[in-house]
Amino acid sequence: MQSGIRIGPFVTANQVFVAPMAGVTDRPFRALCRRFGAGHAVSEMAASNPKLWGTEKTQRRLDHAGEASPRAVQIAGGDPRMLAEAARYNVDRGAEIIDINMGCPAKKVCNVAAGSALLRDEALVARILEAVVGAVNVPVTLKTRTGWSRDRRNALAVAHIAEQSGIALLTLHGRTRADLYEGAAEYDTIAAVKAAVRIPVVANGDIDSPEKAAWVLAHTGADAVMVGRAAQGRPWIFREIAHYLDTGRRHAPPTLGEVRAALVEHLHAHYAFYGELTGLRTARKHIGWYVRALPGGEVFRARMNTLDSTQAQIAAVVDYLDALGPADEALPESPLTSSHPGNALAA
Repeated sequence: MQSGIRIGPFVTANQVFVAPMAGVTDRPFRALCRRFGAGHAVSEMAASNPKLWGTEKTQRRLDHAGEASPRAVQIAGGDPRMLAEAARYNVDRGAEIIDINMGCPAKKVCNVAAGSALLRDEALVARILEAVVGAVNVPVTLKTRTGWSRDRRNALAVAHIAEQSGIALLTLHGRTRADLYEGAAEYDTIAAVKAAVRIPVVANGDIDSPEKAAWVLAHTGADAVMVGRAAQGRPWIFREIAHYLDTGRRHAPPTLGEVRAALVEHLHAHYAFYGELTGLRTARKHIGWYVRALPGGEVFRARMNTLDSTQAQIAAVVDYLDALGPADEALPESPLTSSHPGNALAA
């Protein structure tokens, strides 16, 4: 059986984590991923600017009611003092781990000198990490990239700064900021970082199958893997990876009945969290991810986007999945994911 990773006083359930993704990893999604075997989950990033703390979006992102421990909250910003205050604010509201975002490549984040834009200024990185670690009495983790651009990879330097600053765990996405999400992630830099520091290192980027996860762990020596986009519409990927790491064998795919139950559960939790109007609108992307590789999925998604009530949305989902086959029939294998480590490496 896999062993968990220690983050301060906490030990994760296993070596397979769900990545924080803005607009995706809300509380209902994190709970579903945990139920399907994710060993650790980090919230969507919350702004460090106090002017935004009272907004509906930020308040919703800071809502951890009923969430399993440890509750990890990601904060984003570029001012050490403001980030320290944001960390305290979140700890006061139930956060048990603070994660600092230095990996987001989005222009709206980088344009305000936050996310991966911070990698251009290692002195500022050190000030931020030291300020946040010093501000709270809970573990602080860091998610970052290999550098600003391919000719300015500085992940090793940032990792040393993180370790010296008291960061409890480092997650490294195998792309630079300039790469955005294009091309293939590379893992040699992650391996070099893991070999150079004593704190736990988590490998992230293009981990989309059990075989790929096992290959990345072996290649990098990382302590855990973090799955992002491959979990969208596929929360069972966590149990598939965990099972493969434990046994060396593939887990049976979910049945159509299990997928229907998971999606309906997800939708009910989503509506309860966001309310009828916002929930109807924001659920569409999740439904689209679930059905994108299924027969008739694109046609169904286009029709589903015209529905104007949550009840109609759920009814349409149930009818669509029921029409695909018997409840005990296995979900068709998705062509969107690699079945062998080399597939994604060559993509």
